[in-house]
Amino acid sequence: MQGVLSEALAVAFRLALPPTLTVAGRTDAGVHARGQVAHVDVPSGMWASAASVAMRRLNRVLPADVRVRAISVAPAGFDARFSALWRRYSYRVCDGAVCADPLRRHDTLWHRLPVDPQLMNQAAAACLGTHDFAAFCRRRLGASTVRELQRLDWHRDETGVVVAAVIADAFCHNMVRALVGALLAVGDGRKPASWPAAMLAAAVRDPAVTVAPPHPLCLEQVGYPADEDLKARASLTRRGRSAG
Repeated sequence: MQGVLSEALAVAFRLALPPTLTVAGRTDAGVHARGQVAHVDVPSGMWASAASVAMRRLNRVLPADVRVRAISVAPAGFDARFSALWRRYSYRVCDGAVCADPLRRHDTLWHRLPVDPQLMNQAAAACLGTHDFAAFCRRRLGASTVRELQRLDWHRDETGVVVAAVIADAFCHNMVRALVGALLAVGDGRKPASWPAAMLAAAVRDPAVTVAPPHPLCLEQVGYPADEDLKARASLTRRGRSAG
């Protein structure tokens, strides 16, 4: 009886306190993630018994649009969110009938006007660096809107689709989509190339900045420091967020 009771209590404990999953990027609804990274703390004994079959069993119960591609014990001090140095996103825009592939409609924006990637790159260059991106973010109480935008540029791929590569240490809510919306307005001639930088300097959300749709945005990759620097990076990031 005692053994049965102990097992029942253990099961109840696991049900009451399920493991908490921490992800590297908390994307907006409708955004894709090809390179998401996550961590979860589980008892070492539980992992030892499940390690060889964990990925197969997880993929068996996950929906068809979610797949685990690798799973392992994390290095000491690793935090999927706070240890990250940068996140890289892509955004796909089709601005002509030639590149309008119906099979890519779920990850590509069909833009009604042709765009000039060179103009968009000119406007984007002025937004690089560390700034207060309040003009391009949905504010959250107590959260900082200062971010380091490390890369934002556009090119046409072999099919004619215009693709953005966006890298930052982290992103505010709606930040990438708002930047894309502003740059599309420059690329199709509705706004001058100086407009996004002026909005950035104002540091005030402008209703003229349209937030682009979520489905063409994809988290492609997350970068981390060397194993021995993971804990220090996580501590530094947490202090920075608290200060904001």
